[in-house]
Amino acid sequence: MTKVVVVGDGLVSAETLAEAALELNIEEPVEVTKYHWYADLNKEQFQEKIKLIEQKGPESVEIPAGILDDMKEADYLLVHIAPVSKAMIEAAPRLKLVGTCRGGIEHVAVEELKKRQIPLIHVIRNAEPVADFTLGLFYALTRNIAFSYQQVKEAKWPKKFPNDPYKTTLANLKVGLVGLGYIGKLVVKRLNSLGVEVIAYDPFVNQEKIREEGLKITFVELEELFKTADIVSLHVRVTPDTKNMINADLLSMMKPSAYLVNTARPDIVNKADFVEALQMNMIAGAATDVVWEEPIRADDPLLDLDNLIITSHIAGDTIDAIPRSPYLLRDVLNDYFERGRSDMLIRA
Repeated sequence: MTKVVVVGDGLVSAETLAEAALELNIEEPVEVTKYHWYADLNKEQFQEKIKLIEQKGPESVEIPAGILDDMKEADYLLVHIAPVSKAMIEAAPRLKLVGTCRGGIEHVAVEELKKRQIPLIHVIRNAEPVADFTLGLFYALTRNIAFSYQQVKEAKWPKKFPNDPYKTTLANLKVGLVGLGYIGKLVVKRLNSLGVEVIAYDPFVNQEKIREEGLKITFVELEELFKTADIVSLHVRVTPDTKNMINADLLSMMKPSAYLVNTARPDIVNKADFVEALQMNMIAGAATDVVWEEPIRADDPLLDLDNLIITSHIAGDTIDAIPRSPYLLRDVLNDYFERGRSDMLIRA
């Protein structure tokens, strides 16, 4: 008997995870045990749990009652954003793999999995929506769509903007991507179709493989990217190496006509340096879908910046991306079982 433990939550049901689990190409017969993690909370209450686990990790929240007993015989564990804690992993001597149907892995005790050499497969469940949203911010920022709308709502009729001296079409701009994971590559595909020049920095990708995928990219070092790109777009996870990586040194290298866009995580950027760069008009402007405290406080200095677009962490928010993510995880897992490798694999 192959045992799969699934943990649903307020966004992805245990029932959907169980259906996906039964379609995995694993040794039969398969027994699926379902758990629910805060599935009874309303959206606002559940978002508080998400914020807590993203900021403080899997040990900061409760795990489902009784799950440790079932983990003793679990071969596979599938979750969305429910915690995969150290205690859960320690209780599972048979565990072969953990799958999570989201891109971020803050809810997983990754080091414990690595210690036990247990593979972790994750998926970018909202990659297409985030890639679309990123391009939307490019247009909203460079063509003053958001800034004009805001002033019109205040009964103004603006015709002049700070970026007038260098305002142009997207095709005339060079876009630099920091991070070339799944979402980054989708952004590149869109930019290639639009005829936009793309440069990228990612020391961990196989550049030859990227070119074999047909993506038109020039790889550069990080400092060159910040010096030459007209739009810098961030697409990396928060790690000890990437936390606060976008700081005063890099921001000071950007052209006065350049823009910074962040649809990844706020902690990639040093907030104080970011605010100062915009206050001093060191760059043309910025757009961010992520902030350091959600919801944003009324006295946050970000709200005083007239060259910054802020959206409320909605880049991946479509009606189908999250609820159906277990089926994406199913497909990625079956591909991994067949090939023995995956771009979505995180292991020691």
